[in-house]
Amino acid sequence: MLLGWLVPLPTQAGEIPGFVHVQARYATSDALLLDRQGEILHQLRVDATRRQLAWTPLHDISLAAIDTILAAEDRHFWEHGGVAWGSVSGALWDRLVKGKRRGASTITMQLASLLDPKLKPSGHQRRTWSQKLAQMRAAWAIEQTWSKHQILEAYLNLASFRGELQGIQAASRSLFDKLPFGLEHPEALLLAALLQAPNAPALTTASRACVLARIHQPEVTCPQLRELALQRLVGGIPPIRTEAAWAPHVTQQLLGTLPATPSTRKIVSTLDGPLQRLASDTLTRHLQQLQTRHVLNSAVLVVDNATGQILAYVSHGDNDPATRHVDGVQAPRQAGSTLKPFLYHLALEQHLLTPASLLDDAPVELYTPRGNYVPQNYDRDFKGWVSLRTALAASLNVPAVRTLLLTGLDPFVERLRRLGFGQITEEGAYYGYALALGSVDVSLWQLVGAYRTLALGGHATPLRLRLADPSPAAIEVLSEPAAFLVADMLADPLARSLTFGLDNPLQTPFWSAVKTGTSKQMRDNWCIGFTRQHTVGVWVGNFNGEPMHDVSGITGAAPIWQEIMTYLQTTPGTSPSLPPPPPTGVTQVQTTFHPPLEPTRLEWFLTGTEIPHVQLHDRTTRSSRILHPGDGTIMAMDPDIPPDRQRLFVRMEPENPQLRWHLDGQLLDPHQTSWPLTQGSHTLELIDDQARMVDRVRFQVRGSVLKNK
Repeated sequence: MLLGWLVPLPTQAGEIPGFVHVQARYATSDALLLDRQGEILHQLRVDATRRQLAWTPLHDISLAAIDTILAAEDRHFWEHGGVAWGSVSGALWDRLVKGKRRGASTITMQLASLLDPKLKPSGHQRRTWSQKLAQMRAAWAIEQTWSKHQILEAYLNLASFRGELQGIQAASRSLFDKLPFGLEHPEALLLAALLQAPNAPALTTASRACVLARIHQPEVTCPQLRELALQRLVGGIPPIRTEAAWAPHVTQQLLGTLPATPSTRKIVSTLDGPLQRLASDTLTRHLQQLQTRHVLNSAVLVVDNATGQILAYVSHGDNDPATRHVDGVQAPRQAGSTLKPFLYHLALEQHLLTPASLLDDAPVELYTPRGNYVPQNYDRDFKGWVSLRTALAASLNVPAVRTLLLTGLDPFVERLRRLGFGQITEEGAYYGYALALGSVDVSLWQLVGAYRTLALGGHATPLRLRLADPSPAAIEVLSEPAAFLVADMLADPLARSLTFGLDNPLQTPFWSAVKTGTSKQMRDNWCIGFTRQHTVGVWVGNFNGEPMHDVSGITGAAPIWQEIMTYLQTTPGTSPSLPPPPPTGVTQVQTTFHPPLEPTRLEWFLTGTEIPHVQLHDRTTRSSRILHPGDGTIMAMDPDIPPDRQRLFVRMEPENPQLRWHLDGQLLDPHQTSWPLTQGSHTLELIDDQARMVDRVRFQVRGSVLKNK
């Protein structure tokens, strides 16, 4: 107790922190992303000034390391009360009589300096006498409230070993690629030598370890220590092998910009560890199979429908430095056919079409101010008259474009914005009719969110990555009855078979609704679908935008989607996926087609739009319209082409020999197939035999004729 009044307090009494407080404010240099069960999924270094890993309990450190470090640093640790008076008196005698300096600090005194920076010497100077006395007083105070095990555990976690390495776990992992419980005597001897001089050369450290070995571990030889030191201490600080690296992009989103405080360096995510690893392994395996088709990258997103929590978030890059860090879940890519369900939902909601309505899958040429637009199906084939159910499930392109003509461009653009597609910022005319086929850029995150809205009957909440984030109240984005009809069509394997056959990767032994999509020139391939409990989205392609080779919806993303969806059905807590119950506002009716273009079936309708008999009328009974030129077309004459080679061609649909062409009020010769172009604004009309106008378009011809040479 004499020390308590003999040595003045350097700070206010009570400033020596408790063991629990030291543990609580301990901050690693890594941030940790945990899965929903608390398992470490990913580590991300966020502190570049030091390397300090997780706090290591004393029982997780090998006895070889503990005994060796105590023998080297503080032989009487378990007996003294913070200060080894015998060592202090011996050091004082050597200093005064022999003129030599030797350390007398106990581990408790060293811990006091680690806890209070004022007790450390400044620069390369040694401690002053007042600092030494204050250090001893602080050590005594620690011993009054801490247990010996707590003191030793804190010291081993806070001490500097070499360079930026702080704490025994960082030193063990970096220098020996081991956890502390695996340290053996040769490694422990080097660590003990490093505590005395952390940045000494490798051979100097080996010599000091050799001295310790002769006294405490004679079975460890000096050549053995030199070899180990040259292997581990030469060439800079070895990098620490990451134990967990399963979610780099989620980690960067949630942890990459966090402040360096202990409380924010560990976040519990919504991810499911086993599912995240399975999704990653699945992508790796399928990418290996697709390498011959020039497919290098892929991404998958899995969502729990009820909560909006992300269960798996994987983006697979490649070794290209320009693309390896691209987040395939968030990167915008061309949507392809994945937007068709929302177009047909709009047409159903507006009562323009029903699932049994017939659409003509035949060649069509649309004339726009930007030029002619001629949509094609993926297989370059046309199926003729098909129902909307078949058109959607079989992903036919021309019926989708015809549907967009009915709904209008701007209403569809507004619908997509409501669904969360933030890249769609222009008016409908900017995108044109190719919007029906997914000509805009979207992200996998947005698509999965939109399809989850379908799965929830038109209701939406934001997707979530933090387990602690609350879920806001759902908002109605889509009509629930129409959403039910779209989901039912996407789940229909018979309607899908027209394009994909009956045996394909979209088929599951449980109820699921799914849609594929392939962008122009095979640059992107999608498969998005849902069950009652989960929504899964998959993208495959190349981050650098290069096209794939012969990859379709059922050869690229679909097999990955099917494998992950099947796994989800086997996980604990997942209920069997059965068809959803019909909501209020839908009615099922036996529907027959005349002629029998499709089999008679029980078809769902929005209540009030039921059609028990679908009759296809003869084309000749339909009113004709001008197909070419389109209204508002601008034609340009080429001055280098002879005038008689620059001609106007006209076309009506359907063809009707009873109708006549009038150009600027003048009857065109019915025996001609084309007429010379003339500059100016023109009006073209279709006139019937009663001199009534059937259709009219206006167009312009600009430019000049061939110049004299």
